[in-house]
Amino acid sequence: MKTHAGVTAFTSKKKTVVTIGTFDGVHIGHQKIIARLMANAKAQNLEGVVLTFFPHPRMVLQQDTSIKLINTIDERSQLLANLGLDHLIIHPFTREFSRQDAEAFVEDILVKQLQVKKVIIGYDHRFGRNRSASIHDLKRYGDRFGFEVEEISKQELAAVAVSSTKIRKALEDGAIDKANSFLGQPIMLTGTVVTGKKLGRTIGYPTANLEIQESYKLIPAQGVYVVSAIINKAIVYGMMNIGTNPTVGGQQQTIETFFFNFNEDLYGKELQLRLHKRIRDEQKFDTIDQLITAMKADAVFAQHYIATIS
Repeated sequence: MKTHAGVTAFTSKKKTVVTIGTFDGVHIGHQKIIARLMANAKAQNLEGVVLTFFPHPRMVLQQDTSIKLINTIDERSQLLANLGLDHLIIHPFTREFSRQDAEAFVEDILVKQLQVKKVIIGYDHRFGRNRSASIHDLKRYGDRFGFEVEEISKQELAAVAVSSTKIRKALEDGAIDKANSFLGQPIMLTGTVVTGKKLGRTIGYPTANLEIQESYKLIPAQGVYVVSAIINKAIVYGMMNIGTNPTVGGQQQTIETFFFNFNEDLYGKELQLRLHKRIRDEQKFDTIDQLITAMKADAVFAQHYIATIS
């Protein structure tokens, strides 16, 4: 997959089939759209293109710093690449871009820049200044400029019964099983391993402390989880705590992972965790010994669960 930083960076010797959207989570509904896109591209000798935008429009138009996304933009790119897409265009979303009228968007971007032959889009897609244009307008422009519009019906989208909003809610509730079923794969957290307070090693559970730079990344509910990571090209499993470590008087939320049968230095390295199962809520114990007992039970649970998926 080729990734392009904006529509003006895109070039292709072939005409294209395009879909447009945020694709946060790249969930099973999105995956069906991409599969449809690429099937069309192959059948008609076209290039399959996803046009997405960053930052999220609400971050720009409403200056909404509270909005949280399932994926960082890099994670989104990784997931789309895994689906065999030809091209991903990440177009900067600005106030100026938001003021572009629908006709100019179609003519200047879809037709002239992307050489569109076909657009595959949901029945409720809105575009142009103030989201004033609908799929009916897009079909009218298609007739005018010579491209086809394939509508994904309400019934087709409803049949999937999944949305990015539902996934965000599931993650906020700690319902990892539900979120992962909607995503079609485990939710990921990507960051850099940084130095923590090193309390874990004093109780026999040294942890990798993950720092995520992107403030817009949605962090699942606090608690203990079964996780995995690819380290040195091998899958390594562990248990992770998201929380403040209240038993030892912690104040700030951290993401700390103890890996089973692993003893390498990860400081400064990028790590991508996949969350497989939630074990329990984070708890405040009266003593360190009670915390250690709970962690031993967590480890037993995690290793039994890992045996069922590895």
